[in-house]
Amino acid sequence: MGKMDDAVQHEDDLIYAPGGPEADEQMERFDKELDEFLGPDAPVSAEDRMPQDQAQRGAGARSPLFWKLLLVGAALVWGSSNFIMKDALDTLPTFYLLASRFLPAAGLLLAMLFHRIRAHFNKRNLVVGIGMGVVLWLAYSTQTLGLSGTTPGKCAFLTGTYCILVPFFSLLIARVPITKFNIAAALLCLAGIALVALDNFSMSTGDVLTLVSACFFALQISMAAKYGRKLDAGVITFWMFLTVALMSLATSALIEDMPAWSVWTPRVVGPIVYLSFACTLGCLLVQNTALAHVPPATGSLLLSLESPSGVMFSCLFAGEAITGRLLSGFALIFVSIVLSETHFSFLTKWLRRA
Repeated sequence: MGKMDDAVQHEDDLIYAPGGPEADEQMERFDKELDEFLGPDAPVSAEDRMPQDQAQRGAGARSPLFWKLLLVGAALVWGSSNFIMKDALDTLPTFYLLASRFLPAAGLLLAMLFHRIRAHFNKRNLVVGIGMGVVLWLAYSTQTLGLSGTTPGKCAFLTGTYCILVPFFSLLIARVPITKFNIAAALLCLAGIALVALDNFSMSTGDVLTLVSACFFALQISMAAKYGRKLDAGVITFWMFLTVALMSLATSALIEDMPAWSVWTPRVVGPIVYLSFACTLGCLLVQNTALAHVPPATGSLLLSLESPSGVMFSCLFAGEAITGRLLSGFALIFVSIVLSETHFSFLTKWLRRA
């Protein structure tokens, strides 16, 4: 697996790249105006920064492979939550559940990173973190509303379309070129998710809302990839968590009935603790940090493993049957990741030798 610099493709591989000098000048002007609006930030500590020529930073300056494996781990944890969370989802209202998920995560992250959050308490980190929080809240809200009008399998498939959308959002907000390998890998992955999760091809209002949520997820991933390289990822993640928690609390107070205290049984508390600290604090912090070290298209592809891993855990622990269709879907997803990471260069070398 190559370093992020390897993500710069040969010209023949590009499907669409940022425009010429005029477009570059316009983007530079916009970035400069945005920097002036956001104001200065405290310097990132030396141990949290990679050499400038590598455009990577992070604790221990670990290789991109390390962060890619963490993204795969996050996807597996999210996939495991699908059946672990069943009792909590059936018991607690949607926005109350979101608040119960994000508020403890924000509190623990504040305790963990208090000195860093205080050092970077400025408009730049607040605007970026709150902006990411608003986008993530919109993603979860529309996904939950959409789930009420579609099947879990279609919801998983349609949400997974963000792996197609991230390269385009990254082009718009960070000028990251789109390559034929990005598109081919994303299409293969989407086809694999369809085989794993999709039951039929009809469209409903719930399906449309789920597609909207995929757009918001793609935007949040692209924002994390762009700003995580310039700011302290832990700090902006804290403000993101707090924003989602407060918006969910406000929405719950306006439109939902407060559940009775009697619903907080061990069967509900246990999954909430897992969802808050493993799926939210652990995985979203890993996501926002890792996306500073890997190309956003690759990161979104690895994160989309959440959908097939959910089916895999259902087969392993909930008795769901393993079929040829499932195995075919997993094979396509595996091939998509190999394509994204290697561009099948090993086949080219083998054919040349032959």
